[in-house]
Amino acid sequence: MRVLIIEDSERLREALSLGLSRSGFTVDSAADGHDGLARALITDYDVIVLDLMLPGRDGLEVLQRIREARRNARVLILSARDSVADRVQGLQRGADDYLVKPFDFDELLARLRALVRRAHEQPDPVLKVGPLEINTARREATVADRLLPLTPIELSLLETLVMNRGRVQSTDSLERSLYDHRSYVTRNTIEAHVSKLRRKLRDAGAGQPIQTRRGFGYLIP
Repeated sequence: MRVLIIEDSERLREALSLGLSRSGFTVDSAADGHDGLARALITDYDVIVLDLMLPGRDGLEVLQRIREARRNARVLILSARDSVADRVQGLQRGADDYLVKPFDFDELLARLRALVRRAHEQPDPVLKVGPLEINTARREATVADRLLPLTPIELSLLETLVMNRGRVQSTDSLERSLYDHRSYVTRNTIEAHVSKLRRKLRDAGAGQPIQTRRGFGYLIP
């Protein structure tokens, strides 16, 4: 789950980046409307957290340009503008949700996860593949009620494959989902994660749900 935070307050931007990273998101951030729009147009994000009062380009202009470019990211406006007219305007311009500052981080997190599930047509926070269950709210995976000892990257990889069940995920797309633009990733990184994840699923009794499409990528059918 990759998120872009467009927020000019350095303190809030860093706090959100840290909190969302710890909650399993891959996070990029921008401090103004110009940089935020550029990132939104060149990278496929699952969700964008967008402030309205931004230097360079204001948030509504950024939102309009994102929608004109037909980018599929879900957009949550996070703004101190709290009037009904502001909320209506934001939603009419193409936002998927609107949250007023000050806000509770747990509520923001729940809204972002709901937007990601909606984008992948997964309304239930618990994803199931045979005996395997992934609780996207608690960030844990179990097999027959036994907790799987997964690293955060392995859990995010598994969650991405299950949310896109039936669709092949290329190595490049998985790298973009799991790592931010500052990370150094070798060609074999995803392959190594998949290998370890497969071994843990097999040892836990979940079989081998992850299939390889040689030359294309991985999928869970």
